Amino acid sequence: MAKIITCNTNGIRSAAAKGFFDWLQAEQPDVVCIQETKAQVHQLSDPVFSPAGYYCFYNDAVKKGYSGTALYCKVKPRKVITRLGWDPADSEGRYIQADFKGLSVISLYMPSGSSSDEVLQKKLRFMDIFMEHLKALRRKRRELIICADWNICHQAIDIKNWRGNRKNSGFLPEERAWLDVLYDELGYVDSFRVINTEPEQYTWWSNRGQARANNVGWRLDYQVITPKLVDKVRSASIYRDQRFSDHAPQIMEYDVDIPA
Repeated sequence: MAKIITCNTNGIRSAAAKGFFDWLQAEQPDVVCIQETKAQVHQLSDPVFSPAGYYCFYNDAVKKGYSGTALYCKVKPRKVITRLGWDPADSEGRYIQADFKGLSVISLYMPSGSSSDEVLQKKLRFMDIFMEHLKALRRKRRELIICADWNICHQAIDIKNWRGNRKNSGFLPEERAWLDVLYDELGYVDSFRVINTEPEQYTWWSNRGQARANNVGWRLDYQVITPKLVDKVRSASIYRDQRFSDHAPQIMEYDVDIPA
């Protein structure tokens, strides 16, 4: 059984101060995918950022205190990929991939498009280019687990106030259609929804008002898998007992081994 956790920490140093790494040691996942580290590697010299028993890989943004991804693995990957050959994926550290025998696990941080039309256009361009990468991945003879903060809710069940957000980035028709292509045409599967079809299963809440306390949230964080892994999904949960960031960790268990 492989336990995989994905979490947008909104600053890995901030999450560490809130007990994130103590919680990880208690959970003992096989792979951890982190988005929005907001730190350079040289700022993470404290041993807490290299948890015992894990191979740790970071992909930083050029800009300090911005974006960034990370992967922790109990099994040493055969290869780690941090470059896709285009920006802003590379310059903002938005992608990291660990290759094992026949299986790849990816941590992805999709740009947000909520602050202005300019950043929305940046996000849509990223989505267009990244879709081609997703197509190329499907042509490879390996299974995939893509742990991502997509910054998109797919369906009304994935967002509390869906009617009021239809014109806001994160729930725009073109963003949701992009996920339709991901699932319906490319064949990827939202692993969480394989066994949990309940409403109000959110992973992000605004810091405004009492959004988290009232569970007025968005499900932005996903583990997307290839079809052959569907019957391997064993459990799906969102951890809300502790607050490490404005996102909550999403935990999946698969009846697979992480092969060396």
